[in-house]
Amino acid sequence: MDWQTYARRLAADVVRPDSHWHEPLASTPRHVFVPHWWENSDGAWELHDGEADPEAWMRAAYANRTLVTRIGPVHADVAEPGAITEGKPTSSSTLPGLVVSMYRHAMITDESRVLVTTGTGYGTALLCRRLGDQMVTSVDVDPHLVDVAAERLTSIGLNPQMAAADITGPLPGAFDRIVSTVSVRPIPASWLAALRPGGRLVTTIAGTGLVLVADKTGDGGAKGRIAPDAAGFMRTRHGDDYEHTTGEVWEKALAADGDQVSTSRYPLLYVPDSWEVMSMLELLAPGIDHRVTQEGDERTVWLLHQDGSWARATASGFLDSPTVHQGGPRRLWDVLEKIRHRLNREGGLPVYGAQVAINTDGTTTFSRGSWTTTL
Repeated sequence: MDWQTYARRLAADVVRPDSHWHEPLASTPRHVFVPHWWENSDGAWELHDGEADPEAWMRAAYANRTLVTRIGPVHADVAEPGAITEGKPTSSSTLPGLVVSMYRHAMITDESRVLVTTGTGYGTALLCRRLGDQMVTSVDVDPHLVDVAAERLTSIGLNPQMAAADITGPLPGAFDRIVSTVSVRPIPASWLAALRPGGRLVTTIAGTGLVLVADKTGDGGAKGRIAPDAAGFMRTRHGDDYEHTTGEVWEKALAADGDQVSTSRYPLLYVPDSWEVMSMLELLAPGIDHRVTQEGDERTVWLLHQDGSWARATASGFLDSPTVHQGGPRRLWDVLEKIRHRLNREGGLPVYGAQVAINTDGTTTFSRGSWTTTL
């Protein structure tokens, strides 16, 4: 199987030939780390087996795209052939371009000792190719993922330190860089404890598209910024699956009349379609579950929260003003409308480019101009 040709094409698509990351991309067999994966089809996830269709395997593995490897507790490696399942992704092989982007934000040098998150192990392999495996520690909350990734890394001659660990808890060592391809909120205090003086952490804030880059300061905290580019990763989890906390709210919000009914002044927006709006909303009202359906020209979006708050907005056309029903203790759509008012008035939102200050306990404050918010 001529995987090297595919890998070289991937490297050429992602970075310049003189990049430190060109050779790792061109020489790392991504297909080894993703022999099976899930693809979404009309809301259900279908299992794909690489060996059953080697050409499709090569095209998928060496495309600059994310490959989902686990839905809920069901890992693609152990699913029955031809399986179809439903649920939310809980692990994946991140698109290579985004992995490299996170590493670039970290400003990794030849002497950097780096902690990364495991997933399939592909991102760990790229880092090992760049630095040497003795400089790399890779952790994941799922012992199965760690064991499988370690076996696949060994099969291509790489042996970094591997550990099954909750990345929000104590970390196995001291590091110059921490790069997390799972999102967190707040920044774990253990990261600051594990970072060496002057070390750098790079992560995303859960539920947002915000890439946070911060350097450890002399007082044990960290200071940095929100990068101008957007990225999204799965949240940290502490078990086999995420908790599904909005099921009862969803049942109520499907068709119930709201305590408040209004007409929005803006066209209907499914919030995850806008990085900037989604990020701002998550900072102000964290934990909202977004859902959308469409029947013909009619589109409906929901905002759901485990505290019982919900909003449902429906519009028949792209430019039509949606009818909004809201219920529960908070008016979630009103929070969204205030964000859109600001965006309309100022032409942008202050989240991207914001300065970041992190206390030793992980308390994180964003600021830009007169705007400030604390996680």
